Amino acid sequence: MDEVEAPEYFICPISLHIMKDPVTIITGITYDRESIEQWLYKGKNTTCPVTKRALPEHSVLTPNHMLQKLIQAWCDTSSYHSAPAPKSPLDTVHLHSHIRELSIPNLQLKSLRKLEILAVESEMNRQSMVKFGVDKVMLAFVVSCYEKNNTAGLEEALSILNIIRFPSAETRLLFFETECIVNALTWVLGCDLDNNVTIKSHAVLVLKAIIEKASSNILERLKPELFVTIVGVLRQSISHQGINGVLHIMLAARPWGRNRIKIVEAGAVMELVELVLGSPEKRTTELVLGVLFHLCSCAEGRAQFLSHAAGIAVVTKRILKVSQATDDRAILILALICKFSGTSGVLQEMLRVGSVAKLLMVLQADCPSYLKDRAREILRGHSDVWRSSCCVNGYYLTRYPS
Repeated sequence: MDEVEAPEYFICPISLHIMKDPVTIITGITYDRESIEQWLYKGKNTTCPVTKRALPEHSVLTPNHMLQKLIQAWCDTSSYHSAPAPKSPLDTVHLHSHIRELSIPNLQLKSLRKLEILAVESEMNRQSMVKFGVDKVMLAFVVSCYEKNNTAGLEEALSILNIIRFPSAETRLLFFETECIVNALTWVLGCDLDNNVTIKSHAVLVLKAIIEKASSNILERLKPELFVTIVGVLRQSISHQGINGVLHIMLAARPWGRNRIKIVEAGAVMELVELVLGSPEKRTTELVLGVLFHLCSCAEGRAQFLSHAAGIAVVTKRILKVSQATDDRAILILALICKFSGTSGVLQEMLRVGSVAKLLMVLQADCPSYLKDRAREILRGHSDVWRSSCCVNGYYLTRYPS
């Protein structure tokens, strides 16, 4: 017998199969739950596959019960095989059983791995786990590992926290809880672990999520050891995502208290220059120069920046090579150096490594007017020093008298 052709609106636009569990997203398009979850959460896509419209960060998947009934009725009355039943929501009794097993030492690892599998399986499971408070249970487990100096199960617990996208909108941490967790994650990042890259990348991303949501009271009391530890992480071979996580932590923490000085004293400036020297990907370069700009806003940061033989050169080299955001931060760094640390030696070095020539190129390039204004201001401020140099065309500098 010929196979019966299913109605077009029963077919998932992604899998091109009959939908098992139809859900509708904000654009009004209906997909099979499993397919759209893979598109959004595993593929990390941010647009609707059909309309190409941008989707919110945490897109709501609304079950289309009417369509589910129509599909089932059609399958029952046609010669087509029955539609597979959608996966049922995670059983809270089952979930509670796994969590209870965490208190039994010889079952801990097995339980954590089961929870990790459930989290990976579907967005529905992840939402159920968040509602059940699995995120807080995992945080408590990490703190317990810290207090006992025991690393068994850390990888799984931190992985679960990242998979369920901690912290959720429902997560509320008390002051002392946040402080304990930050201390525990600092310990994790300082440990010598077997699966170093994976565990530390997970830990950095959890720490980033906490720091970005923490209150000013917490951020003002961050310990110098935290910054020493995350700067140390930059020296290690961790994932690009982990490196970017460290940079986000620095950006989120630096406005509060003495954090900017603590970051500088931890040796961050030297490591950041070394990181840019390695020609990282575009987003990492933008973040590094963003952090360097803020650190160069204080005298200690500028001193450390200038003590690196390649500091001015590497920032100059990135101008007009990466992105507008990179140009913005790089020119701001040079402006700070010229304004507050513009000694004769520094100005001569800017000539030698091509900073002045690059600023003149900015004026000729297709750049936003505000970037040209910043470049013009730097040139105008020191044109009397640079005008006589054979390294640049003096004609151009005569247009920017001091």
